Amino acid sequence: MPFLTVFSAPKPFSDPHITVIQTNALQSWLHLDPEVEVFLVGEEPGLTEAAARHGVPLLQDVRRNASGTPLVSSIFELARQASCSDVMAYVNGDILLLPDILQAAHQIAAQINNQPFLLIGQRWDLDVTELLDFSPGWEDCLRTRVQNEGRLHAPAGSDYFVFPRAAFSEMPEFAIGRAGWDNWMIYHARANNWPVIDGTPSVMIVHQSHDYSHLPGGRSHYNLAESQQNMQLGGGLKHMYMVLDADRQLRDGKIRSPQLNWLRLIRSVELRLMPDSGELRGARGELTRKLRKLRRKMSEEI
Repeated sequence: MPFLTVFSAPKPFSDPHITVIQTNALQSWLHLDPEVEVFLVGEEPGLTEAAARHGVPLLQDVRRNASGTPLVSSIFELARQASCSDVMAYVNGDILLLPDILQAAHQIAAQINNQPFLLIGQRWDLDVTELLDFSPGWEDCLRTRVQNEGRLHAPAGSDYFVFPRAAFSEMPEFAIGRAGWDNWMIYHARANNWPVIDGTPSVMIVHQSHDYSHLPGGRSHYNLAESQQNMQLGGGLKHMYMVLDADRQLRDGKIRSPQLNWLRLIRSVELRLMPDSGELRGARGELTRKLRKLRRKMSEEI
């Protein structure tokens, strides 16, 4: 029986570059281990053909919002119903996975004593324009390429979520592919006192860089109305957590307290100062804004 279910709701397979990087991502998931099962979720153009081409089950009939965007809650529900594994991993459709993620899931499950948890982490950004070779030894080749050409992304948001199958059975009606819902996942886990584990020291995940031509107007998802709606559904800016808000780290196979650094310290003060309304007004709001700006600047310089 599979131990880990990887599921994703990819973008349409219409743009040539998106098709390449999503094909690469899917192949990396399928080459992890027999303990890993993979599901694709959705009805986007080209998805049926891609699922058939790679022999991957496709879960359809996803509920959508008024704009026609699939709902995160429905995607998770369909995957949970189809899966029989103990641990699940939602992964964005452009993310390359390495065997690290399965090893980390086993290590955490062995230490967490059947309690809910959430594993997240920073990604490595890599320019990929070609189909990758997944012949034996592909993991080492990819690691070497990332180390030579990649860049560790700032600790904001998350591109993968690993959690026990019973977790996140209820969530607001977030739109997938828009900002805010990933931040809420981290906030929700922390608010419920689940260990939120930063896997960055132990898990390499690789984001294949792309533009935003697949989104309305070619704009970043941060600037879309649905992202603002997601933030409102998630409780506003005060609930928009990130990797820096993890209260654990996975290092050397052990769940440990996170290593303190300036970014974590600034983020901690930022959260304490942020007004309950989440609106950055008045003296506290202005100070919070300055801390956010400082944190972002420091993140870019690392």
